[in-house]
Amino acid sequence: MTPPLLTVQGLRKHYAGTPVVDNLSFNIAPGECLGVIGPNGAGKTTTIRMCLGLTVPDAGHIRFDFPSIHAPRLAHDSWHMPQDALPIKTRLGVVSQFDTLDPDFTCAENLLVYGRYFGMKDAAIRARIPQLLEFASLSHKADVKPGQLSGGMRRRLSLARALVNDPELLLLDEPTTGLDPQARHLMWERLQVLLQQGKSILLTTHFMDEAERLCNRLLVLDHGKKIAEGEPRALIAQHLEPDVVEVYGVGALDLVDAPLKALAARVEVSGETVFFYTEDARRLLDALAKYPQLRTLHRPANLEDLFLKLTGRQIREDA
Repeated sequence: MTPPLLTVQGLRKHYAGTPVVDNLSFNIAPGECLGVIGPNGAGKTTTIRMCLGLTVPDAGHIRFDFPSIHAPRLAHDSWHMPQDALPIKTRLGVVSQFDTLDPDFTCAENLLVYGRYFGMKDAAIRARIPQLLEFASLSHKADVKPGQLSGGMRRRLSLARALVNDPELLLLDEPTTGLDPQARHLMWERLQVLLQQGKSILLTTHFMDEAERLCNRLLVLDHGKKIAEGEPRALIAQHLEPDVVEVYGVGALDLVDAPLKALAARVEVSGETVFFYTEDARRLLDALAKYPQLRTLHRPANLEDLFLKLTGRQIREDA
């Protein structure tokens, strides 16, 4: 049986006595995309930083198993972060939340300089640059500096740069934040290609449609703890009623105390919208037809509903 590419056990990190990551365990299999979702301050970025050796955990173990870097001369089969940071990082690709491209270099030069950090020869890097730029749909921008690119282009260049060393595991921290829908969809398409090529991905995101589209499994964090884990549709079926009816408009909030509340298994309010969660929406929709001034949306339960049920609807500021 093939071991996980990444195994995290009992990970803990405190700041000023407050737990930011609290006894977290998970693994990523070869070719798998694991999504990590949670509110601001849930511990997502700190977890990635510890997996990258940028933050030292207070407790726990982070183990990598990369078959391609195992060799008879090595005294061990598993690699541990941060003790084996250098050999591990040669097999990782990273796209951080924030733009770290060098503004003084062209797109091609950004790839060339980054490849040198891995000890790659210039000839080997230059041989990869055309295919990386083509993968990012940036072949026509090879001699352009990042400041002249759109936000979506810069994110794709960051992804191409993370692939210079042909990593087996990509760690992507909110890679599509700030992108418009078209740019986000193009980024998703590129990530799907990487998964089809057998790459593994650890992805943090605030976009629930992104998580459902890309991830084989999800890890839901809150206050540094794992509160749910599983396949997206399985988690939805486990925690939610199948039907959701959203009601909004003048008088919608009055429905919270109306008799038709009994037609739903659960009722929640967010702003001016009332959410009815039910096993079967037909009777509820018939009753709502008596309120023509209201607008309704009937849809299946989704990951956003799961996220809000498990972590709450109250907006949190960054921790």
